Amino acid sequence: MQKMKLLYLLTLVLLAPNPASAQQLHLDSLYAIWQDPTQADSARAKAYNGYIWKGFLFSNPDTAAILADELIAFGIEQAYPKAQALALGTKGVSYGIRGDYPKALDYFTQCLKIDEQLGDQKGISGSLNNIGLVYKDQGDYSKALDFFTRSLKIDEQLGDQQGIATTLGNIGLIYSEKGDDSKALDYYTRSLKIDEQLGNQQGIAVTLGNIGLIYSDQGDDSKALDYFTRSLKIFEQLGHQQGIANWLNNIGLIYLKQGDNANALRYCQEGYDLALSIGVLLEQKFACECLYGAYKAMGKPQQALEYYEKMIALRDSIDSEENTKRFTQLEMQYEFDKKEAANKAEQDRKDAITAEALRRQKLLRNGFIGGFALVLFFAGIFLIQRNRIGKEKQRSEELLLNILPEETAKELKEKGHADAQLIDQVTVLFTDFKDFTALSEKVTPQELVASLHECFSAFDLLCQKYGIEKIKTIGDAYMAAGGLPTPNRTNAQDVVNAALEMAQIVEKDKAKKIAAGLPYFEIRIGVHTGPVVAGIVGIKKFQYDIWGDTVNTASRMESSGEPGKVNASQTTYELLKGHKNFAFEGRGKIATKGKGEMEMYFVKLS
Repeated sequence: MQKMKLLYLLTLVLLAPNPASAQQLHLDSLYAIWQDPTQADSARAKAYNGYIWKGFLFSNPDTAAILADELIAFGIEQAYPKAQALALGTKGVSYGIRGDYPKALDYFTQCLKIDEQLGDQKGISGSLNNIGLVYKDQGDYSKALDFFTRSLKIDEQLGDQQGIATTLGNIGLIYSEKGDDSKALDYYTRSLKIDEQLGNQQGIAVTLGNIGLIYSDQGDDSKALDYFTRSLKIFEQLGHQQGIANWLNNIGLIYLKQGDNANALRYCQEGYDLALSIGVLLEQKFACECLYGAYKAMGKPQQALEYYEKMIALRDSIDSEENTKRFTQLEMQYEFDKKEAANKAEQDRKDAITAEALRRQKLLRNGFIGGFALVLFFAGIFLIQRNRIGKEKQRSEELLLNILPEETAKELKEKGHADAQLIDQVTVLFTDFKDFTALSEKVTPQELVASLHECFSAFDLLCQKYGIEKIKTIGDAYMAAGGLPTPNRTNAQDVVNAALEMAQIVEKDKAKKIAAGLPYFEIRIGVHTGPVVAGIVGIKKFQYDIWGDTVNTASRMESSGEPGKVNASQTTYELLKGHKNFAFEGRGKIATKGKGEMEMYFVKLS
């Protein structure tokens, strides 16, 4: 299947170009040079490598690796090692894109060896830079800086401005990851200035985006959005799919942070679709996180949970890859330390022949000027990844706790499932708005959702304040419970305190709305204490829930109450009747649906 796909892509390029696409025409031109046996080997190799980079590497790294094998075979057949070096570097990049760092490192090492044999200083610099990026992504900043510094020294000796700009940007990335924003901005700014002078649009786009990330981390959303938008525009012009997906997601996350959920959905949905089409897991995860947050803020729990589940699955997949990377890091370090020791032992001999090798390769190198740097993509793709996996993992953990209690979330991660619990004493709270349907006809949907969001957000904070678990919202109803998943003796007190403050919040909002001549909410709240079964059900769109007669009784307490008051059951009253902070008003026996007559009490602060 892969071969058929490759043949289809080649046929499309050769026989069905789009005259309106300058990029397609350029690809056709490169491929034509590669196919022309009258062209010099250097020109053919350069053209085909460019064809692979511009046509496939960003969008289909698997295909790029296969095409690079053809270039390796060409180099062997024509006894032209530089073609092999180019292809090996390209294969290294293709594996780097897919997160296979051991293979990427292996190919970069092979490329470096050939360039050292040729005495190609520019190629050596590029390989050193790419190897540094592998170590950077493994978190070995010391070794990464060592390789970058060696690369920068060569670039400065050659006067290679593009190489200098790329390496400065990579060093800036290291300082950014280390949290030294001042140094990072300094290196980024120096890199950006050179790229602007050279007109290197990809370098400009990468650096603009990374500067934006620093401002985003500092909380300057306005500057971050400006830099992200400028970067996105350039990547769109370049047709750089992963760069486009990355900055669409970044922009969406900024809008989400600002509460602009419509724009957050627009940008992150586009980013997700694009990341899905090119198979980039990290960008898919970022997009799902954004979409989850936006839908949650808009009061659309079904859509929010859909993207939350996707985000967790992607996070687990990425975590698995990270574990593999950590496992292989020691092996990688051993292999490179061994190679470095061998290089040092042979350095005197290499220094003696370098001058002669440079002289013999002078003519060959002149034909390569402007073409054979291997720094281009690897210096970009990992810069735009945001390098925030550690931070994002923490954020994902926080998002998980928005749905599951901490103990349940921990059990789910450790065992792959969470066992149901029978808890003897839990206090359940239900709220509901009086005449909600009639009220919804008097305001716009946007106003209605905004009011619910404001109210339920305040309730969420009260749950945190009193250590109770929000279970779910069902339309305009809000359900929470105290005393789970870890049982305690204060659950009735905690829940009643939260209920009374909820009533106060709604009452204050009602007064403001009346003064402004606007429609307002009135709330009924019911509480009941008893045993429940708690746990997670299903295998998709899971959520923590509770079941049992206690839940039904708490719901009856709410429906049998009155607006603005907290209605408590006999059981809850018995637990709190001697508490100095509460005063109870007996209501006698009240007929309830399916329960007959039940004793009820209005509770307030004493």
